Amino acid sequence: MRFIHGRMPDRVKISVYRSRATLARSLALMLLFATVGLPAGAQSAIPLTLAEAEDKALDQEPGRSALEARADALAEEAVAAGQLPDPKLRVGIANYPVESGGFTTEGMTQAQLGLHQSFPPGDTRSLSTRRLRLLAGEVDKQAEGRGRDVLTAVRDAWLEGYYWYRAETIVRESRPFFKDLVTVTKSLYAVGRDDQQDVLRAKLELSRLDDRLIDIDRNQDRSRAALSQWIGDDARRPLAEKLPHWVSVPPLEALRDALRSHPRLEAADALVEARSTGIDLAMQRYKPGWAVDFGYGHREGRLPGGEPRSDFISLSVTIDLPLFRHNRQDRYVRAAVHERRAAIDSKERVLRELESELETEFTRWHDLSRRLTLYEQEILPQSEEQAKAALAAYQSDAGDFAEVMRAYVDLLNTRLDVTRLRIDRARSYAILANLGGLPR
Repeated sequence: MRFIHGRMPDRVKISVYRSRATLARSLALMLLFATVGLPAGAQSAIPLTLAEAEDKALDQEPGRSALEARADALAEEAVAAGQLPDPKLRVGIANYPVESGGFTTEGMTQAQLGLHQSFPPGDTRSLSTRRLRLLAGEVDKQAEGRGRDVLTAVRDAWLEGYYWYRAETIVRESRPFFKDLVTVTKSLYAVGRDDQQDVLRAKLELSRLDDRLIDIDRNQDRSRAALSQWIGDDARRPLAEKLPHWVSVPPLEALRDALRSHPRLEAADALVEARSTGIDLAMQRYKPGWAVDFGYGHREGRLPGGEPRSDFISLSVTIDLPLFRHNRQDRYVRAAVHERRAAIDSKERVLRELESELETEFTRWHDLSRRLTLYEQEILPQSEEQAKAALAAYQSDAGDFAEVMRAYVDLLNTRLDVTRLRIDRARSYAILANLGGLPR
């Protein structure tokens, strides 16, 4: 008796050469049916690349659009805040006799028309404009940061979906081998060369593979649902075969330098500046505001000498007197100082969070890279050799069937581990790209 085996991860076939060739023909037919049974929709659908998913997510993301609209609104308000208040028109009648007479009875009766124009104190207008522009810049940076976060999230969802897609491929590639083992052990048991325990073990491992496929299908649905949050129905498309070529990152110091220009930090800087301007704005309340009133009064009737009564004009200036400062101006200034302190503390918190996240993720990236190198260069080849050796020993009756099963199950798990490490390292890169502003 002799076994012919291939090298996993290629599809492996075991053929038992006996006097009858029925078993080999049956296996060939099963492979043929497995090949032609691929769904037509999966063959014709256009694969979804990561770059396409990123573009769709950024184009369709309402959170960033809302922040951009808010920034535009603040920019418009900044222009309006720098203008003078609208003048006020006053129309009325003065000194009209109530008891008797008419518009010409009393000499002081007049129709009045007046204009009132107020002027805010000090540099209130220019400071208000500056503060609102800084707030608009803050929200604009928040929108940029939101874009980075969306990019990270869609990358994470796409990569997770890619892992389960590859996991299904690996398990389905391995299943014919384990199914062949069931057939082989049944045949050998029938002729007395194996015991029933080997048949049961082969069936058990095949059932476990089917359970894995059920779990993989569940996780594929979950990953598609996560991806659909960002790209909608396109998440149902099959994923492209190729992973992004993310194999290196800049040094930690370079990433730290780039972190200083992270949108979240720039937004925090803009908020601190806006709060500082708010203090200057509150200080303007100590200065007096003022207003100008201009009036015109028209009189009817004539003087005793027959001359027409003269019309009147009036001009007055009103000035605020900020005398009672303790519970008004002083309170506004103190509130503005507290707001600036809160903004400074918030910026420090954001900086510490980003620096901690950067160092943690940088360490994780290198650990994953080291593990992936170890798996690709040593563990995976050793697992393949171990599986070959176990099968060869079983062929020559020098090993038992349990060792063959353990070796090939371990090889399957190792292939899945390698795929998971590749995906996890790519997800780590996505986070570092967010923090360090790495180009797409």
